[in-house]
Amino acid sequence: QAHLMETGGGSVEVGGSLRLSCTAARYVPRGYCMGWFRQIQGKEREGVAHSPKDGDAIYADFVKGRFSVSQDYAEMTLSLEMKNLQPEDTAIYYCAADSCARSWTLEGPVPLWRYDYWGQGTQVTVSS
Repeated sequence: QAHLMETGGGSVEVGGSLRLSCTAARYVPRGYCMGWFRQIQGKEREGVAHSPKDGDAIYADFVKGRFSVSQDYAEMTLSLEMKNLQPEDTAIYYCAADSCARSWTLEGPVPLWRYDYWGQGTQVTVSS
């Protein structure tokens, strides 16, 4: 059972744009933090972007300047605007939610046990 629902994935050409959205089920506590993660085929899941309640959004180095994340903490929705997409961005993109007291660092591989709530993911494919 997916606790979060991601939408907006698809296939685009190099340089194209996509907008991903994530909506949390009603039983996911309001005010929880959310973040975007991705898994490239054959690699470990990695952090992409997170928008803290207080403070500036944080991004993985490989997306800085191209992606923009935003979270509505009351509605528990999360978006990711992706521009200038490159073939190396091809991956399944996931959103996750949990207490803001959890670590929301984007560094290193992200195991599933780090967060209680995950979506099933949405595929993004960028072709050259």
